[in-house]
Amino acid sequence: MLDPLPPPPAFLVSLTKPLADRLNLHTLPLHIHEVLLAAFIYTFICTIVSPVLSARLCPQTYPRLSRRARLNWDVHVVSFAQACIINGLSLYAIWFDEERKSWRGVGAKGQEWNDAWEGRLWGYYGFGGLCQSFALGYFLWDLCVCASHVSIFGWGMVAHAVSAVAVFGLGYRPFIYFSAPIFLLYELSSPFLNIHWFCDKLHLTGSIYQAINGVFLVLTFFSCRLVWGIYSSTWVFHDMFHLVRTGHSDFVLRVPSGQLKTYSTEELLRIARDREGQTTAFNYEQYTPLWIPIVYFVSNLVLNSLNLFWFSKMIQTIRTRFEPPWGTKGVGPDKVHYQPVASEDEDSDLGIGEPGKVKDRDMPDADEAKTPAGKGSIKDARERAEHALNGSTETLGDTRVAKGVNEDGGATVEVSGTARKSARSRRKG
Repeated sequence: MLDPLPPPPAFLVSLTKPLADRLNLHTLPLHIHEVLLAAFIYTFICTIVSPVLSARLCPQTYPRLSRRARLNWDVHVVSFAQACIINGLSLYAIWFDEERKSWRGVGAKGQEWNDAWEGRLWGYYGFGGLCQSFALGYFLWDLCVCASHVSIFGWGMVAHAVSAVAVFGLGYRPFIYFSAPIFLLYELSSPFLNIHWFCDKLHLTGSIYQAINGVFLVLTFFSCRLVWGIYSSTWVFHDMFHLVRTGHSDFVLRVPSGQLKTYSTEELLRIARDREGQTTAFNYEQYTPLWIPIVYFVSNLVLNSLNLFWFSKMIQTIRTRFEPPWGTKGVGPDKVHYQPVASEDEDSDLGIGEPGKVKDRDMPDADEAKTPAGKGSIKDARERAEHALNGSTETLGDTRVAKGVNEDGGATVEVSGTARKSARSRRKG
């Protein structure tokens, strides 16, 4: 399928070609305008669309956020928009692109699947380039934001962005265009992840809306990022194995004479409009240095490891929002459990918040509350004081009476009840 967007202007192709030829990213000049367009769209959403719409739709929340928390909010808006765009493009490519379907093999299993491995590794089609370009534009924007605000988003998100840029950038050789929409479907869980985060900010924590969204979040994250992602990675590296086995890859790339070719600007623009010709235009690139599969393997390992880590944190964090038996909210008398930090400056880019120690907001009794200094409960402090005074304690109904003697011999009486207030009598002379 041809790229539905118009080809780039000739001057932009000519400007990009020297760098693309040097890096062997031969299809990048055909899609550089889409990479720049995507980066501009996401920047525009973050700096203009999100602040304006958020202030109007959430006037009691967004304007009161700190500058740092607003940035986090705006990034989640961009993430939500990007996920919707890229999921739509990827699903369309998987369901309707005929060139891509031909690389599955007839029946896509057994020997027939193995026969089509060259197309899955080196095949090029215009619509796949569009999917890859919008993904690369987002991850370049994401890398800039995460790298310039590491204190907010953390090094894990920087590693995620670097791995994603490496994977989708090297794809312009072309390389594994077939698999790009598959891995972009990781983003099916991102809309629910962002909705979960917004529920917390809009004081809907523990609500039925967050509960329903949490079910979809867990299901999509587990099925798309873990099950589908790891399964797809296995088949991609199964195809890459053929590179070494058939002699198409080596530590020192050996390209047969006349096979390595670069196109002029005019030839590239003709290829962009040629539906049938573009699928074979870059067949000469069927010689891939071994370091590229290694980069893909390491990047994929990083991404899948982060997904496993985030899934465990997601389950832990979601449970803190709800009451037992499914949740862990308010468990134990003096329970201090992990849940997302309430501070605006410690929000996480994961959309679920980094776990931090906070006091349970649903303490069953004042006797179980922490003292302001954080040194034990009020109940423990009162018992120690009564013991030190050698006094006695009596309980009259709902009223607790504690008697003691001061160092100068004066008697004291402390009365406390269920109203969570205490009164101390005047000293008796």
